[in-house]
Amino acid sequence: MDGAFIDWDSANVHVLTHSLHYGLGVFEGIRCYQTERGPAVFKLREHVARLFSSAHIFLMKVPFTEEEIFEAIIKTVGVNRVKECYIRPLVYIGYGAMGLYPKDNPVRVSIAVWPWGAYLGEEGLTKGIRIKVSSFIRGHVNSNLSRGKVSGYYVNSQLAKKEAISCGYDEAILLDTEGYVSEGSGENVFIVRNGVLKTTPLTSILEGITRGSIIEIARDEGLRIVEERFTRDELYIADEAFFTGTAAEITPIREVDGRTIGDGRPGAITSKLQAIFFDLVKGKVKKYQSWLTYV
Repeated sequence: MDGAFIDWDSANVHVLTHSLHYGLGVFEGIRCYQTERGPAVFKLREHVARLFSSAHIFLMKVPFTEEEIFEAIIKTVGVNRVKECYIRPLVYIGYGAMGLYPKDNPVRVSIAVWPWGAYLGEEGLTKGIRIKVSSFIRGHVNSNLSRGKVSGYYVNSQLAKKEAISCGYDEAILLDTEGYVSEGSGENVFIVRNGVLKTTPLTSILEGITRGSIIEIARDEGLRIVEERFTRDELYIADEAFFTGTAAEITPIREVDGRTIGDGRPGAITSKLQAIFFDLVKGKVKKYQSWLTYV
């Protein structure tokens, strides 16, 4: 916290912390995987860069450099002696003036790591999940600035996810303000139809780092991939579908709104991309070694 290591139970903030009341904080979700060479963080520089971009969009001056945050994340993984973990850097507005305008409140930074398994369940990774198109939509691009990974935006995601789970599904997918498929509550989405891999363009969605990685892998594998809008009914008749994200990794989708996707199992393209992804984050694919930062 703010440049010093603090025991887990002592990592506290004041109840009048500005971000706690008004939701303006920016954060990242990053994963560290166990490899034969020790723990390795996936695309650490890209995540740190996005953290600073989010802060820049929202006029938050991070009191550390990108290199200092990069090194602090590596040290935090190391000092906790974890082989695999989830990493959560958070930039937030601290205690000071109340009211919407934070005036001279300090901008604070914390970095926490903890063991975290498959976000949507181990069975979800192998068999696929059931998802529901939410009655809640993603905010307009002039309302929610979608390039920022902002704490307050996830209230929308929580509403969608709670609704989906209450209806017996595993996860939600949201439409944009014009009714096109946007993204999951915390994931980007891909479909496969007639051999073409398709994902939503960077309009109303977060620029996912796992999403970008899968696009690059797919091109390396000679797959045809397009970034274009598609409707919920195209999702219904897709041959394959899957989510990507740091937490979700590569999670197949086997059902949407009661409609089976393909034959109800992870498809060939999904399985291939998933296998490559898990091999590369474990340090087994030489081509993608530069995507890993070893601790």
